Amino acid sequence: MSIRRITEYLDVDAESMMWLCNRCGHALVSAERNYKEGCRVRVRNPREIHDPVIEGEWSFAPDPGMVLILEYYCPNCGVMIENDYLPPGHPVIHDIRLDLESLKQKERGGGA
Repeated sequence: MSIRRITEYLDVDAESMMWLCNRCGHALVSAERNYKEGCRVRVRNPREIHDPVIEGEWSFAPDPGMVLILEYYCPNCGVMIENDYLPPGHPVIHDIRLDLESLKQKERGGGA
């Protein structure tokens, strides 16, 4: 079988070498690249998500000047694949790098 589960919402097709949405099978981007490049991205203010609990400067919600929340969605079915908390201006995190050669060998029967 050429499709391998990588995360709860993310698969890789070892034959085509493409990242896939686990829910709908939509091909996101080449597995040689960051899967997030093939996703829809929503940038969120952390105060939309985290209740400040108390009003004022010292609330419990993260300061949007210090952190933004990036949500990555499948552009086909809309399932949220991942999210990151990053300082404004920080590049997108490349959090998964696969050994594509090993996947190819296993696909050809060269390993377990």
